[in-house]
Parts: sequence; structure tokens; C-alpha cells
Amino acid sequence: MADFPTETTLHSFAGADGAPMAWHGMGPEDGRPVILIHGLFSNAQTNWVRYGHAAKLAAKGRRVIMPDLRAHGQSAKPHDPSGYSSDILADDNLALIEQLGFGPGDYDLGGYSLGGRTTARMLVRGARPGKAMLAGMGLEGLLDLGGRVSFFRKVLEGIGTHQKFSPEWMAEGFLRTTGGDAKALLLLLDNFPRIQRASLTELSLPILVLTGSEDQDNGSARALAALLPNAGYVEVPGNHMSAVTLPDMGDAIADWF
Repeated sequence: MADFPTETTLHSFAGADGAPMAWHGMGPEDGRPVILIHGLFSNAQTNWVRYGHAAKLAAKGRRVIMPDLRAHGQSAKPHDPSGYSSDILADDNLALIEQLGFGPGDYDLGGYSLGGRTTARMLVRGARPGKAMLAGMGLEGLLDLGGRVSFFRKVLEGIGTHQKFSPEWMAEGFLRTTGGDAKALLLLLDNFPRIQRASLTELSLPILVLTGSEDQDNGSARALAALLPNAGYVEVPGNHMSAVTLPDMGDAIADWF
């Protein structure tokens, strides 16, 4: 790992509504770009940089572009409902692609958990990367995120009251490590639109479905891969929280892209 380029650079872009957003870059500027989108309560640094995943891509000559989602990291965290619309995460990242000047096939695209869901929304909305990756995501989590939204709402509304070692307490602990903004995140939770099954069956580009072997948080990753017409399927060790911290995840991402 010592020889991997691990320095990141901070960049700004305008979100779909003009809000100030941030993305982090790693790797050679003339490398083929791959956009990686982090999960809920996380940020680019935690999801992609901390455990060496981005560095493995950069070491292969890739330009890694890692946005902080709205309400996360160094991007805008509006406390007014007007700062959130029904597909704001996809809209923000489609705006990033446009501002970077990427045309169809000029880049690759992937995400973990909510980042995977955002990637899928972008694909059905017309994003056309060369390759894509849906990690930490199952079929049910794309078709209907209702149960997971309810869980995270409970986490955010009950901060400081959760029973020790409960799933809610663990999620709150993770939120504290990333400096998450509970008020902004609660507003964001209302804006995760469903993805239609038929839309997924129309995605003909190569898509990697990547999952921890013990991860069922967002439903069945295997069922998602079976539904997509041109999917690869890879399991790595771990559950939804641990898989992203292990080197196997970064190896699989680097192998795919």
C-alpha cells in the first residue's frame, strides 16, 4: 500500500439547484475517470479513501472522483425542505457529470449502499457510463426502500436514547464518526424514489453487483444480479458495515474497473 497514490484533492461543483457541493479526487488527472458514490451517513473519505479502495484504483491509473452526497461530508446540508426534491441525489450527480464534461462511455460509475441506489437511479435516468457497479445493494432495496427509511428515521429521531449495542445505537455511533447532520439527513430521507423493476431489466451495460457474504440489509444482491441483463456477481467477506472496511472490497472494485 505504501506505493499507492493516496493524496486526495478537494473540488467544488454546483448541485442540481445550485447548492455548493464537493467532490474528492485521487489518481492521475489524465486517467480514465471512475465516479464512486458513498452510502448513507458516510462520506467519500470514509467509504473510499480510509480503507484504501480508491488508492487501488489510482494505482491502476484511474482518476477516482468521489462526491460527497447532499447532507453529507463537505457538501451542502440544507435545513429547509426546499433544499430537497424527490430525486435530488441523482440530480446532483448527473449535474456533476455534466459539469465535468463527460459524455456517454467517457467514465465509469458505482456506489455503495445508498450510493449504489443513487447509481441505479442515475442509470435509469439516462447516465451512460462504460461500466457500473452496485455494491451493498439488493433488489428489494431498489424496488422499495420503505423499511430501511423507517429504520434510519428511528435512528435520527432517537439520537441519545438508543439501547446500547442495538442496531440503532450502532448506526448512531457511525453517524457520530462521520460528523453527520441529523436534521439535514432527516429531510433527505423523504426523497428516495422507488425504482421500477422494468427499468432495471432495460439496463444493458455491464454492471457489477458486489456484496458482503453476510449482507442482507438491502435485500438480495443475488436476485438483483439475476434481474439485470448484463451483470457480474461477486461476494466478499463481511456484512453491510464490515465489508466496506476490508481489503477484499477494494480488490473487487479495482478488478472490475
